[in-house]
Amino acid sequence: MNTHQHLDRSVVIERVAAQIPRHTLAHYPTPLMRANRLTESLGNTELWFKRDDLISFGLGGNKIRGLEVMLAEALALNADCLVTGAGVQSNHVRATAATAAHAGLRCTAVYWGKPPAAMDGNYRLTSMLNAQFHFTGDDDRASVDTHIHRVAAKLREQGHRPYEIPRGGACAMGVLGHVLAVFELYQQCLSQGVEPDAIILAVGSGGTYAGWLLGIRLLNLPWKMLCYTVSREPEQVSLQVADLATQAAALLKLDWTFCAEDAPVFGGFIGQGYGIPSLEAAEAIKQIGRSEGILLDPVYTGKAMAGFLYGLQNKQFEQHKKIIFVHTGGEPAFFAGNGDWLNSSPTETVKLS
Repeated sequence: MNTHQHLDRSVVIERVAAQIPRHTLAHYPTPLMRANRLTESLGNTELWFKRDDLISFGLGGNKIRGLEVMLAEALALNADCLVTGAGVQSNHVRATAATAAHAGLRCTAVYWGKPPAAMDGNYRLTSMLNAQFHFTGDDDRASVDTHIHRVAAKLREQGHRPYEIPRGGACAMGVLGHVLAVFELYQQCLSQGVEPDAIILAVGSGGTYAGWLLGIRLLNLPWKMLCYTVSREPEQVSLQVADLATQAAALLKLDWTFCAEDAPVFGGFIGQGYGIPSLEAAEAIKQIGRSEGILLDPVYTGKAMAGFLYGLQNKQFEQHKKIIFVHTGGEPAFFAGNGDWLNSSPTETVKLS
């Protein structure tokens, strides 16, 4: 990389970061770590992990990055409560509850379906953080979207000032938090002498991918995005990501339009559905855990890693020699349910006599 190119990018980073409101909740940067043992087994591919699971607030996860921007806007609007939603094991909802607690705001979590029998994992944490719960009674995940508006309207009737956050935090303001993540990783790569060819990302509601798409374009980086959907069909996800990136660009006063072709997505690794662990994800989680001591989650990163490993085996990525996997968090999933999705054989007992 030449010096002029770096200086140009530094100017962009300074200018754009100044446009993004942010109430910082954690310490940055998160670690960029080489997967030494795994790299040895992958042949010609060098793998690194961007450890956003280690974000130092609210039990981590990259949802915090978007929430820092949304919290800044909520406080500027003098909001007194945050309203968001998803499923009961949502990392985003747990992170939102922690964000509200930190800022002295109320939080209402809107969940699809009915209350589950057991309170565990993220559901337990969100309850402990004093969030109020509202269940839609409808198993359709999209029911959360209309109920967030209904809950917020009710709160306004009661004299509150709610700040609505869409399902999964997928909105233009949240996207800007992930643009800052691209800036952070770029600066880390410079300092550590890492020149990645590609970035791997699990994609759910699309806000993270949209931020990476916009951030990479802002810096004119050569990074290729290898993204795996964990919820919807690839074509639908690409459209959502492009729309979010376009909206976020407008917030930065950029007349940029993204299209679905700008946001390619790999499918085939959702398994039986969103939030349902798959056999391939379980195997990928075990492989990464046993080779690196890094815990992926069964909803997002486990499925993305399963897709990436499959692609490697089928020689899809031979042109990419250095790849960074963004670990977006989600470990509380290990403490929900009975864990039978891991399908593990019992650990061998060591006899001492």
